[in-house]
Amino acid sequence: MPGAMQRRDECLSRLYRFTSVLGWFRHGFVDVVDIMHGSRATVFGVGTRLAHSSVGQSGSKSFDCNYMPIIEDENVRIALAFWREGERLSGVHDSYAFLSYFKVIESQYQDGRGRADWFTRNLDHLPEERAVARIAELRAAGEDVGRHLYDSGRNAVAHASFGGDIVDPDIPFDRRRIAADLVLMRELARRYIAHELNVPTARSVYASRNRLEPWEPLIDPQALATLKAGGTPDSALLELEGLRVGLRLWPDDPLPGLGAMTMRVDAVHEGAARVLLFNDRMTMMFALVLDFRNGQVHTQLDNSCLLQNDEHRPVEQDVRAFYTVFHRVIGNAVVELLLEGREPIDCEVVIPVNILPRNPTEAVEEAVEAFIRQQQ
Repeated sequence: MPGAMQRRDECLSRLYRFTSVLGWFRHGFVDVVDIMHGSRATVFGVGTRLAHSSVGQSGSKSFDCNYMPIIEDENVRIALAFWREGERLSGVHDSYAFLSYFKVIESQYQDGRGRADWFTRNLDHLPEERAVARIAELRAAGEDVGRHLYDSGRNAVAHASFGGDIVDPDIPFDRRRIAADLVLMRELARRYIAHELNVPTARSVYASRNRLEPWEPLIDPQALATLKAGGTPDSALLELEGLRVGLRLWPDDPLPGLGAMTMRVDAVHEGAARVLLFNDRMTMMFALVLDFRNGQVHTQLDNSCLLQNDEHRPVEQDVRAFYTVFHRVIGNAVVELLLEGREPIDCEVVIPVNILPRNPTEAVEEAVEAFIRQQQ
């Protein structure tokens, strides 16, 4: 059925595009190794030799592609496709991996002069030590590095003309040469995608993204400018007092009692605001620092606690929710703040110091059992 085959290919093409972007974004390799289609249930599996990825994510709730870029430019899509192909072949077949990385750059130029000029301008800007060492080695041997990569690399791999340069699989020297050049070619391809095509990675997004941007329109513009400059505006100008904010551990829904907490501004100082979140019964309090100067949010577990007042005391649900957040955050869980009509704001991961994180489930159950004993 041509129509069904076309639809299948369209879906598969989208999946290939997704894995190209995901692998680049997560600093690894993801690829489609097999597919299954049909109207009947079928036992499906692939050989472990093929089913692998260098993107280290596992578990039912660990997959994270938040803030991954949307690729609309066809040239960028093609470059990422060749990058994925190179990553797939790296460690499997050096020659073809080299060719794929070369095509990342070659696919962006109509003639060789533009590519050669780009090589010349960028060879001295590669940070990877092995690539730097290979450049020095080639130059010491009197080689034009860009010409070497084209003649002894790209052409030698792609062609096998009589009397011409080739990468002979039976010659150990050829295999060592292409393996040494592969490191250099990979770093050039990486630099092109990152600096010429401006495709971000998870690390570059982490370093540059302003987490507080979704809330900035709520704040008086002059006060916001003062905060970003590291100043201390009047706390009333922040207009954050009384906001109803949800707190959750990504990617789960908020725990009972944490879905609509009331925000209080506790202090403002040198570009940062310390805020407190209270549940409706005022039996849980979470402290956070909104760092507008650096666009980050930090949880303050040491200043967060269970509370009691004249009307309410903590109940088991409060204890379970509070200590779930506490122990999972110590275990590197990500806290997100939810405000209706705004994008979620993620807090910085806590790096425990002089603390040995416990199994969160066991620690929470122990806290709940201790609370129940106290009530008896």
